[in-house]
Amino acid sequence: MASTFGHLFRITTWGESHGGGVGVVVDGCPPKLKLTEADIQPELNRRRPGQSKITTRRMEPDTVQILSGTFEGKTLGTPICMWVKNEDARPEAYSEMKEKFRPSHADFTYFAKYGIRNWQGGGRASARETIGRVAAGAIAKKILREKFGVETLAYVKQVQRISGAIDPNKVTLKEVESNIVRCPDQKAAKEMIELIDDIRQQGDTVGGIIEGIARGVPVGWGEPVFDKLGADLAKAMMSLPATKAFEIGSGFNSILMTGREHNDAFRAKNKKVFTKTNFSGGIQGGISNGETIFFRVAFKPVATVMHEQDTVDVRYENTKLKARGRHDPCVLPRAVPMIEAMTALVLVDHALRHKAQCG
Repeated sequence: MASTFGHLFRITTWGESHGGGVGVVVDGCPPKLKLTEADIQPELNRRRPGQSKITTRRMEPDTVQILSGTFEGKTLGTPICMWVKNEDARPEAYSEMKEKFRPSHADFTYFAKYGIRNWQGGGRASARETIGRVAAGAIAKKILREKFGVETLAYVKQVQRISGAIDPNKVTLKEVESNIVRCPDQKAAKEMIELIDDIRQQGDTVGGIIEGIARGVPVGWGEPVFDKLGADLAKAMMSLPATKAFEIGSGFNSILMTGREHNDAFRAKNKKVFTKTNFSGGIQGGISNGETIFFRVAFKPVATVMHEQDTVDVRYENTKLKARGRHDPCVLPRAVPMIEAMTALVLVDHALRHKAQCG
């Protein structure tokens, strides 16, 4: 089972949703980077469950421990291992799922592939696996910020049919964190929160779109064929639980334009090249062009709903299942730091690869 992501900056996540804990090993982090748990914990706090009325009621502090790879508050250049203990696991809430597959979850496909599965909360297929990604992403964000002047950010753009108006060139982290749904458009955020809470009370779930951005990315990151920067971002985002679609720049709306309308005209000022528009989303030919990188990721409604549904059991016989347990009515607010983390992991890996090849 592949649990490793990246080339020069590599991460390997480990652990199950209701096991002893979850974590990550980061390999390829440059030495002498100032790093303590205080650099990691704020990102995990943004991801953790139990934040508000529109997230799962599972109460986990998600306190991180750095087990290796640092000395006297600095990285050694050796593998960094980080661990978060599972403290509020309730496997009994999943007892019925031992025999029955939850519709649209990984239960059936995992069992069909491996012939065994951890039915307690989904095991490795649980979104709790993303703790390792967010912890590693905190390191990647620190490297990007301090070594390259690059900022990564994400926010909720749309919940079902409610869409916010956000300028990717101006939005700030403070605006993103100003409300529990993490939408910088306050009017839209209020409507989103009301919708999610209403859906939660109905025992149902809802999906939407998160927009991710990276500002300050220099020209030249990425490669022109298989490891296009946009392709690696797409893989990173689509590896997250509950994702259903990815688009960058003008995305699917580009088909509504002609070539003349869609082309980003080049201009130069003081020997620096820029574009008049940014339909490319900051990437051309798989390589960053210096403009703001922006993309959107669609998340489906969470698969676990509090209503009886048709399913099959481990003997492949038809049956019914009414899910229990603690689940997010909408994954979007907690997925924001996940999107930021995966963006940072892709960018820092390409930054190191670019430096290794091009100096």
